[in-house]
Amino acid sequence: MTGPAEPTPRRRGLLIPAILLLGAIAVLVALGSWQLERREWKEALIAELDRKLAAAPADLPPRERWPQLKAASDEFRRVTFPAEFLPDQEALVYSSGSSLRPDVSGPGYWVLSPARLIGGSIVVVNRGFVPEGRQDPTTRSQGRQSGVIDLVGAMRWPEARGYFTPDDQPDKSLWFVRDPAAMAAAKGWGDIAPFYIDQEAPPAPGGLPKAGPLKPSLPNNHLQYAVTWYGLALMFLVSAAFFVRARRRETRPSH
Repeated sequence: MTGPAEPTPRRRGLLIPAILLLGAIAVLVALGSWQLERREWKEALIAELDRKLAAAPADLPPRERWPQLKAASDEFRRVTFPAEFLPDQEALVYSSGSSLRPDVSGPGYWVLSPARLIGGSIVVVNRGFVPEGRQDPTTRSQGRQSGVIDLVGAMRWPEARGYFTPDDQPDKSLWFVRDPAAMAAAKGWGDIAPFYIDQEAPPAPGGLPKAGPLKPSLPNNHLQYAVTWYGLALMFLVSAAFFVRARRRETRPSH
């Protein structure tokens, strides 16, 4: 009896490329499926933002409830409250634009100021956007507001600092992330709320800082990315089929 025939050298030579091809196709299909999952997540996020930002503003939660508030459930909740801006107090956050404020574009700065609530608590308010060259308060003196004002805005939580985010410059009243706690510590604003407010109303006299409602315009290109990954997987599969067909023709015995 003879043992089973061993694979020919030609077939052994195709084994490793076949394994690599199958691995590449599996990775591409996995990437495409992940992009579809991301698409569902993005659509749900946009719908949630639209729902919260379309709701009527409610009263700002009282101070005793602040420790229970969470960004996951309370961020972007629209609120209204009376408050008074502390005079001549503000911090600037550099911006090159925002996907939540399509009505403004950079370069420029967000103007954050502490506001005293009835009862004495302090909430930091993002009063809006000023373009490059108008960061000095003396260039927009009309925008100073005094006395108690009924403010409307959306609750926000501090931004996380990225690996490549520049260092803040408190001596120049310049920040690169919206971090009200760091601003309060540098400027002596005292104990502040764990959140801040993106002001949408009322508009500042003279138009600066430019307040306005948040309008999500988040990019959602995940379907295109999924089609790209699936298309590459299909291209690899079709190319492999043509390759195998060509090799079979080469090895077919001639008559």
